[in-house]
Amino acid sequence: MGAFLDGILADFGEHWPLYVSIPIVAALIGYTTKLVAIRMMFQPVEFVGIKPFLGWQGIVPKRAARMASIACDTMTEQLIKPAEVVARLDPQRIAKEIEKPLQAAVEDIVRDVAAHYQPGLWESLPVGMQRLVIQRVQAETPRMVAAVLELIKSDVDSVFDLKGMVVTALVKDKRLLNRIFQEAGDKEFKFIARSGIFFGGLIGVIQMVAWVLFKFPLIMPLFGLFTGWFTDWLALRMIFYPIEERRYFGVRWQGLFLKRRGEVAEAYGALIAKEIITPHNVIEAVLHGPLSDRVLGLIQRQLDEQLGRRVGVGKPLVVFAVGSKRYQDMKLNIAEKIMDKLPDTMRYIEDYATDAMDIRNVLVTKMKELSPREFEGLLRPAFQQDEWILIATGAVLGFAVGEAQVLLLEHFAA
Repeated sequence: MGAFLDGILADFGEHWPLYVSIPIVAALIGYTTKLVAIRMMFQPVEFVGIKPFLGWQGIVPKRAARMASIACDTMTEQLIKPAEVVARLDPQRIAKEIEKPLQAAVEDIVRDVAAHYQPGLWESLPVGMQRLVIQRVQAETPRMVAAVLELIKSDVDSVFDLKGMVVTALVKDKRLLNRIFQEAGDKEFKFIARSGIFFGGLIGVIQMVAWVLFKFPLIMPLFGLFTGWFTDWLALRMIFYPIEERRYFGVRWQGLFLKRRGEVAEAYGALIAKEIITPHNVIEAVLHGPLSDRVLGLIQRQLDEQLGRRVGVGKPLVVFAVGSKRYQDMKLNIAEKIMDKLPDTMRYIEDYATDAMDIRNVLVTKMKELSPREFEGLLRPAFQQDEWILIATGAVLGFAVGEAQVLLLEHFAA
């Protein structure tokens, strides 16, 4: 036994630089496999390779529709409802804000429609009469817009698909989807990488002892495989578990992502409010989204009421003069032109709407009220379905590096 130990000590003394390199390389395996795993989650944004045989696309962009849908479910079911997005907007204030740009748009609409449906008649009117007609329509339009906005507010779900807007935005811009997960989990991803150094080095010390004692060639690749697999698995566990704070050997511990809920909420809320649920995007979704036909119908209804009030008992004569079909076409044409002009006109209320809607603070407040399990659902989907791929990749890389280690150790030891 003494001779065996003496031989080991002599061997270690002669080759100690090689043996000391074992835990160092193990730490590097742990760190490198984490970096690769994190990169594989998000990059490349589009598939690179030869479909369907060879290639890769980042897990998050690859599952963009599913990831966006899950993130949006959490957002729309637990954080913010469509009604909350528009509830704080004052239709009268909006009508006042857009009055001047809307008047310019209305003048163009009146001239185009009049010239189209009563060719010759409009041109034959004196300029003063034309101006009077335009001014009357301009005076009524802000009230009509305010009335339409009131109707939208009273039944916002019928004209505004918040989930559809968010999912469409994230699927269309996969880099933005990446940013949501990356910014929400920024510190967790850094922890994953750094933990690989510590845990990899710790396993490497055991690996070094096993190699010094036995020099069995499979020790290095097997330990490399274990290091890549275990450090990936452990890092993911430490981020999300335990969901509720627990005490281990006198030390309090909670999943890192859950522990810093307040900080994550601030970053998440700011990004969503700045990039996704913005006044511009909401207006676009209402006016040009899948439910925009209903908004068009609301505008037509208001037009009919305005024309009825203005023309009164003479409305049948107007319908008779231009024809019932042409009257309906005219209403539709006016409504469509108003819809076309509204996006540019509504740009003037974006600053007001940003302050009034206050999406960022609404999201942050609601996120801080989520239970730990609900909060976990914000980032967990990015890992859950395909995390085995990340862990398996770490194991394969660790095995390959371990095999290379064996060759180097045997070469230099010889």
